[in-house]
Amino acid sequence: MCAATYLRNTLKLQQFLGLRWVSSTASNKSGTTVIDPPDQSPLIPLFRNRKGESIQRLKARLLYQSRKRGMLENGLLLSTFAAKYLPVMNENQLYLYDQLINKPSNDWDLYYWATGLKPTPKEFEHEVMQLLKDHVKNSDKKCRIRQPDLY
Repeated sequence: MCAATYLRNTLKLQQFLGLRWVSSTASNKSGTTVIDPPDQSPLIPLFRNRKGESIQRLKARLLYQSRKRGMLENGLLLSTFAAKYLPVMNENQLYLYDQLINKPSNDWDLYYWATGLKPTPKEFEHEVMQLLKDHVKNSDKKCRIRQPDLY
């Protein structure tokens, strides 16, 4: 079913049930009404520190989580970042990186912060985020069209 049919059927159901969605904006550039459906995304577990985790295990977990993001853009950015910086990060930087990639509930937020398209919240504005922003600029002009090899 195409998106327009789905939306049309959903709107008919909403009207039948007597419910209405609130428009986030009155209209877009073409003058048509913009409908902002309610958020139906799944709940994401809150970030928790893993007490007693060895540095070796933490690095292995962060390497895996950097590679398996669910969106290609972050997978490429974070896997190349992790390959370059994880081996030399100290314990505090590892915990900052852990929070950075696991605390935000939306990977697009992380992408927008790293690329500078949106301002980074104060809680994530730290040395590791600055390293990531510098990495994203790719001043060395390295080809990053695939993830680095694991071994």
